[in-house]
Amino acid sequence: MKKILNPDRIRRINGGFSFIPHRFLGDGFLSSLQQKELLLYLFLVIASDRHGLSFYSYDAICTLLQMRLDQYIAARNGLIDKDLIAFDGTVFQVLDLPVRPVLLSSKEQAHNQTKNQIVVAQLIDHSLKTMG
Repeated sequence: MKKILNPDRIRRINGGFSFIPHRFLGDGFLSSLQQKELLLYLFLVIASDRHGLSFYSYDAICTLLQMRLDQYIAARNGLIDKDLIAFDGTVFQVLDLPVRPVLLSSKEQAHNQTKNQIVVAQLIDHSLKTMG
């Protein structure tokens, strides 16, 4: 029998709703993620509603998670590629876990890094044009 260490502090769901299925750990999803991907995933789980939807902007996410823009984009795209989240440019959805973790080859990871660098350059260019 399990012994409750602090019975006055047992966790309960009050108001908000977020959870991570046990198989996230047991089926290898946790170990398949890079550090920034895991940080962003946990944030989106915490920030999402019961349908997994979250409306935080990249500015807010980068500030709260202390991430640079390139780190955020790499983490976001990594989670999309690993079929853990959907993103339409404004809204995130944390998805039900796929059958098994999606593992990317080193060639796919290198391609994604190049793609992320292009996206960062485009965002910087757009920001400079709107400021000037």
